Amino acid sequence: MELVKTSNPTFRSSIYTNLGHVAYGDAMTVNGTISKTGILLLCLMGTALYTWSQFFRGDRDASAVGVEIMVGVFGGLIFALITSFKMQWAPVTAPIYALFEGLFLGGISAIFEAMHPGIAIQAVALTFATLLCLLMAYRAGWVRATQKFTMGVVAATGGICLVYFASMILGFFHVQIPGIFGAGPVGILFSLFVVTIAALNLVLDFNFIEQGAMRGAPKYMEWYGAFGLMVTLVWLYLEILRLLSKLQDRR
Repeated sequence: MELVKTSNPTFRSSIYTNLGHVAYGDAMTVNGTISKTGILLLCLMGTALYTWSQFFRGDRDASAVGVEIMVGVFGGLIFALITSFKMQWAPVTAPIYALFEGLFLGGISAIFEAMHPGIAIQAVALTFATLLCLLMAYRAGWVRATQKFTMGVVAATGGICLVYFASMILGFFHVQIPGIFGAGPVGILFSLFVVTIAALNLVLDFNFIEQGAMRGAPKYMEWYGAFGLMVTLVWLYLEILRLLSKLQDRR
Protein backbone atom coordinates (compact mmCIF):
# COMPACT_ATOMS: atom_id res chain seq x y z
CA MET A 1 0.00 0.00 0.00
CA GLU A 2 1.31 3.44 -0.90
CA LEU A 3 2.30 5.73 1.96
CA VAL A 4 0.28 8.90 1.56
CA LYS A 5 0.74 12.25 3.22
CA THR A 6 -1.31 13.33 6.21
CA SER A 7 -2.01 16.87 7.40
CA ASN A 8 -1.43 15.80 11.00
CA PRO A 9 2.11 17.18 11.64
CA THR A 10 2.90 14.25 13.94
CA PHE A 11 2.29 11.80 11.06
CA ARG A 12 4.93 12.86 8.54
CA SER A 13 5.01 10.77 5.37
CA SER A 14 8.74 10.09 5.82
CA ILE A 15 8.44 8.51 9.27
CA TYR A 16 8.41 4.86 8.20
CA THR A 17 11.16 5.23 5.58
CA ASN A 18 14.13 4.50 7.83
CA LEU A 19 12.51 2.55 10.67
CA GLY A 20 13.05 -0.83 9.09
CA HIS A 21 11.08 -4.04 9.63
CA VAL A 22 11.14 -5.84 12.98
CA ALA A 23 10.16 -9.30 14.10
CA TYR A 24 6.43 -10.02 14.28
CA GLY A 25 6.27 -10.22 18.09
CA ASP A 26 7.93 -6.83 18.48
CA ALA A 27 6.14 -5.04 15.66
CA MET A 28 3.47 -2.36 15.74
CA THR A 29 -0.12 -3.59 15.44
CA VAL A 30 -3.44 -1.81 14.92
CA ASN A 31 -4.93 -3.41 18.04
CA GLY A 32 -1.90 -2.38 20.05
CA THR A 33 -2.30 1.20 18.87
CA ILE A 34 -5.98 1.17 19.82
CA SER A 35 -5.14 -0.01 23.35
CA LYS A 36 -2.47 2.68 23.69
CA THR A 37 -5.00 5.28 22.54
CA GLY A 38 -7.33 4.08 25.30
CA ILE A 39 -4.57 4.57 27.87
CA LEU A 40 -3.90 8.10 26.64
CA LEU A 41 -7.61 8.91 26.82
CA LEU A 42 -7.71 7.72 30.43
CA CYS A 43 -4.71 9.93 31.25
CA LEU A 44 -6.39 12.90 29.61
CA MET A 45 -9.70 12.28 31.36
CA GLY A 46 -8.01 12.02 34.75
CA THR A 47 -6.44 15.48 34.66
CA ALA A 48 -9.46 16.94 32.85
CA LEU A 49 -11.70 15.87 35.73
CA TYR A 50 -9.29 17.54 38.14
CA THR A 51 -9.47 20.98 36.49
CA TRP A 52 -13.20 20.53 35.92
CA SER A 53 -13.76 19.95 39.66
CA GLN A 54 -11.46 22.85 40.56
CA PHE A 55 -13.57 25.20 38.47
CA PHE A 56 -16.96 24.16 39.85
CA ARG A 57 -15.66 23.89 43.41
CA GLY A 58 -14.77 27.60 43.37
CA ASP A 59 -16.55 30.71 42.14
CA ARG A 60 -16.95 29.31 38.59
CA ASP A 61 -14.60 31.96 37.28
CA ALA A 62 -11.98 31.40 34.59
CA SER A 63 -9.28 32.62 36.98
CA ALA A 64 -9.92 29.56 39.16
CA VAL A 65 -8.32 27.32 36.52
CA GLY A 66 -6.18 29.89 34.71
CA VAL A 67 -2.92 28.40 35.95
CA GLU A 68 -3.97 24.85 35.08
CA ILE A 69 -5.00 25.90 31.57
CA MET A 70 -1.69 27.68 30.90
CA VAL A 71 0.32 24.77 32.31
CA GLY A 72 -1.69 22.41 30.12
CA VAL A 73 -1.20 24.51 26.97
CA PHE A 74 2.56 24.97 27.30
CA GLY A 75 3.23 21.54 28.80
CA GLY A 76 1.22 19.86 26.06
CA LEU A 77 3.01 21.85 23.36
CA ILE A 78 6.45 21.03 24.76
CA PHE A 79 5.79 17.30 25.04
CA ALA A 80 4.06 17.23 21.65
CA LEU A 81 7.22 18.66 20.09
CA ILE A 82 9.45 16.25 22.03
CA THR A 83 7.34 13.28 20.94
CA SER A 84 7.31 14.44 17.32
CA PHE A 85 11.10 14.66 17.14
CA LYS A 86 11.91 11.70 19.44
CA MET A 87 9.40 9.04 18.41
CA GLN A 88 11.19 6.34 20.39
CA TRP A 89 10.40 8.28 23.58
CA ALA A 90 6.66 8.11 22.87
CA PRO A 91 5.95 5.39 25.50
CA VAL A 92 6.90 8.00 28.13
CA THR A 93 6.23 11.36 26.50
CA ALA A 94 2.82 10.52 24.96
CA PRO A 95 1.13 9.84 28.34
CA ILE A 96 2.69 13.03 29.75
CA TYR A 97 1.33 14.94 26.76
CA ALA A 98 -2.13 13.50 27.43
CA LEU A 99 -1.95 14.53 31.10
CA PHE A 100 -1.12 18.13 30.17
CA GLU A 101 -3.83 18.22 27.50
CA GLY A 102 -6.30 17.04 30.11
CA LEU A 103 -5.50 20.04 32.31
CA PHE A 104 -6.19 22.35 29.38
CA LEU A 105 -9.32 20.64 28.08
CA GLY A 106 -10.84 20.24 31.54
CA GLY A 107 -10.50 23.94 32.23
CA ILE A 108 -11.76 25.07 28.83
CA SER A 109 -14.68 22.63 28.97
CA ALA A 110 -15.68 23.87 32.42
CA ILE A 111 -15.70 27.48 31.25
CA PHE A 112 -17.93 26.63 28.28
CA GLU A 113 -20.13 24.48 30.52
CA ALA A 114 -20.70 27.42 32.87
CA MET A 115 -21.88 29.52 29.93
CA HIS A 116 -23.93 26.77 28.26
CA PRO A 117 -24.93 23.93 30.64
CA GLY A 118 -24.69 20.52 29.00
CA ILE A 119 -22.40 21.61 26.18
CA ALA A 120 -19.35 19.63 27.36
CA ILE A 121 -21.02 16.22 27.39
CA GLN A 122 -22.55 16.98 23.99
CA ALA A 123 -19.12 17.81 22.57
CA VAL A 124 -17.60 14.65 24.06
CA ALA A 125 -20.42 12.50 22.69
CA LEU A 126 -20.19 14.03 19.21
CA THR A 127 -16.39 13.62 19.17
CA PHE A 128 -16.52 9.92 20.02
CA ALA A 129 -19.49 9.34 17.71
CA THR A 130 -17.53 10.92 14.86
CA LEU A 131 -14.48 8.80 15.69
CA LEU A 132 -16.47 5.56 15.78
CA CYS A 133 -18.47 6.32 12.62
CA LEU A 134 -15.37 7.19 10.60
CA LEU A 135 -13.49 4.18 11.97
CA MET A 136 -16.33 1.83 10.94
CA ALA A 137 -16.57 3.51 7.54
CA TYR A 138 -12.82 3.16 7.06
CA ARG A 139 -12.75 -0.50 8.12
CA ALA A 140 -15.69 -1.23 5.80
CA GLY A 141 -13.88 0.42 2.90
CA TRP A 142 -16.52 3.11 2.43
CA VAL A 143 -13.94 5.87 2.78
CA ARG A 144 -10.29 5.56 1.80
CA ALA A 145 -7.30 7.89 1.91
CA THR A 146 -6.77 8.16 -1.83
CA GLN A 147 -4.25 10.60 -3.22
CA LYS A 148 -6.90 13.15 -4.27
CA PHE A 149 -8.72 12.81 -0.95
CA THR A 150 -5.47 13.32 0.94
CA MET A 151 -4.42 16.33 -1.10
CA GLY A 152 -7.80 17.98 -0.51
CA VAL A 153 -7.74 17.42 3.25
CA VAL A 154 -4.12 18.55 3.55
CA ALA A 155 -4.82 21.72 1.55
CA ALA A 156 -7.94 22.54 3.57
CA THR A 157 -6.12 21.93 6.87
CA GLY A 158 -3.29 24.19 5.78
CA GLY A 159 -5.77 26.91 4.87
CA ILE A 160 -7.43 26.68 8.29
CA CYS A 161 -4.04 26.93 10.00
CA LEU A 162 -3.25 30.07 7.98
CA VAL A 163 -6.57 31.64 8.98
CA TYR A 164 -5.98 30.90 12.66
CA PHE A 165 -2.40 32.18 12.46
CA ALA A 166 -3.51 35.37 10.72
CA SER A 167 -6.22 35.85 13.33
CA MET A 168 -3.68 35.48 16.13
CA ILE A 169 -1.32 38.02 14.56
CA LEU A 170 -4.13 40.50 13.87
CA GLY A 171 -5.32 40.06 17.45
CA PHE A 172 -2.13 41.74 18.69
CA PHE A 173 -3.33 44.85 16.83
CA HIS A 174 -6.90 44.47 18.10
CA VAL A 175 -8.13 43.53 14.64
CA GLN A 176 -10.54 40.63 14.07
CA ILE A 177 -11.35 38.75 10.89
CA PRO A 178 -15.03 39.63 10.39
CA GLY A 179 -17.70 36.98 10.66
CA ILE A 180 -15.90 33.67 10.98
CA PHE A 181 -15.52 33.67 14.77
CA GLY A 182 -18.96 35.06 15.50
CA ALA A 183 -22.28 33.29 16.02
CA GLY A 184 -23.73 34.49 12.72
CA PRO A 185 -24.34 32.33 9.63
CA VAL A 186 -20.79 32.89 8.34
CA GLY A 187 -19.26 31.91 11.68
CA ILE A 188 -21.37 28.76 11.95
CA LEU A 189 -20.61 27.71 8.37
CA PHE A 190 -16.90 28.25 9.03
CA SER A 191 -17.05 26.11 12.17
CA LEU A 192 -18.94 23.38 10.30
CA PHE A 193 -16.24 23.40 7.64
CA VAL A 194 -13.44 23.19 10.23
CA VAL A 195 -15.18 20.35 12.11
CA THR A 196 -15.57 18.46 8.83
CA ILE A 197 -11.90 18.84 7.93
CA ALA A 198 -10.80 17.87 11.45
CA ALA A 199 -12.96 14.75 11.20
CA LEU A 200 -11.58 13.83 7.77
CA ASN A 201 -8.07 14.04 9.22
CA LEU A 202 -9.02 10.98 11.27
CA VAL A 203 -9.23 8.99 8.02
CA LEU A 204 -5.66 9.97 7.17
CA ASP A 205 -4.57 9.02 10.68
CA PHE A 206 -6.24 5.60 10.42
CA ASN A 207 -4.46 5.03 7.12
CA PHE A 208 -1.11 6.05 8.55
CA ILE A 209 -1.47 3.71 11.55
CA GLU A 210 -2.59 0.84 9.34
CA GLN A 211 0.41 1.29 7.07
CA GLY A 212 2.74 1.28 10.07
CA ALA A 213 1.35 -2.08 11.14
CA MET A 214 1.62 -3.46 7.59
CA ARG A 215 5.23 -2.32 7.33
CA GLY A 216 6.17 -3.96 10.64
CA ALA A 217 7.17 -0.71 12.36
CA PRO A 218 8.80 -0.95 15.82
CA LYS A 219 6.54 -1.54 18.84
CA TYR A 220 7.03 1.95 20.25
CA MET A 221 5.27 3.30 17.15
CA GLU A 222 2.01 2.13 18.72
CA TRP A 223 2.46 4.87 21.30
CA TYR A 224 3.42 7.34 18.62
CA GLY A 225 0.42 6.40 16.51
CA ALA A 226 -1.86 6.81 19.53
CA PHE A 227 -0.29 10.19 20.25
CA GLY A 228 -0.87 11.42 16.71
CA LEU A 229 -4.49 10.26 16.83
CA MET A 230 -4.93 12.12 20.14
CA VAL A 231 -3.70 15.33 18.53
CA THR A 232 -6.48 15.11 15.95
CA LEU A 233 -9.11 14.16 18.54
CA VAL A 234 -8.21 17.13 20.74
CA TRP A 235 -8.53 19.46 17.75
CA LEU A 236 -11.85 17.89 16.73
CA TYR A 237 -13.26 18.19 20.26
CA LEU A 238 -12.30 21.86 20.56
CA GLU A 239 -13.86 22.69 17.19
CA ILE A 240 -17.08 20.85 18.05
CA LEU A 241 -17.17 22.71 21.38
CA ARG A 242 -16.74 26.01 19.53
CA LEU A 243 -19.49 25.12 17.03
CA LEU A 244 -21.95 24.12 19.76
CA SER A 245 -21.20 27.35 21.61
CA LYS A 246 -22.02 29.39 18.51
CA LEU A 247 -25.27 27.52 18.05
CA GLN A 248 -26.20 28.16 21.68
CA ASP A 249 -25.42 31.86 21.33
CA ARG A 250 -27.94 32.14 18.49
CA ARG A 251 -30.81 30.97 20.68
